[in-house]
Amino acid sequence: MGLFTKDIRNMDDLFMHQLKDIYYAEKRIVGALPKMIEKASSQELKQGFETHLEQTKNHVKRVEQVFELQGESPDTVTCPAIDGIIKEADEVASDVADKNVLDAALIAAAQAVEHYEITRYGTLIAWAKELGADEAIDLLDQNLEEEKETDEKLTNLAEGNINRAAA
Repeated sequence: MGLFTKDIRNMDDLFMHQLKDIYYAEKRIVGALPKMIEKASSQELKQGFETHLEQTKNHVKRVEQVFELQGESPDTVTCPAIDGIIKEADEVASDVADKNVLDAALIAAAQAVEHYEITRYGTLIAWAKELGADEAIDLLDQNLEEEKETDEKLTNLAEGNINRAAA
């Protein structure tokens, strides 16, 4: 079921499609973060990724709760966008020999993921408001706020010393 298919007939269908998309993305991110932790050389960056891995596991649980609130079983749709972002991150990380430059590249990749998630959660919250899914809004908003905080922490790490060391 693609975003512009006949399977999406109304706002409820659209909301559920987007929820399946972010569920897929969060689960993929849980799988990708351990590799990023392993590749990072900065202890601060490693710690940030470890913290976000635990947050992301909670994001998965919250999204599962939203499914339950909607009377649905958790399910996914393949998300080519997150697959592409993760693939690009893997390719860039495998091409970088300098550890400082690698850390900068890992931050850039992580921020691409965060920005994707921020847009998805923002959209889901807006649609949940229209659908009157008030309990879902709180869960989705918790995930959105944590994604924004992670993005800010990554920016601070990059601008604080990672980018300087890479230059």
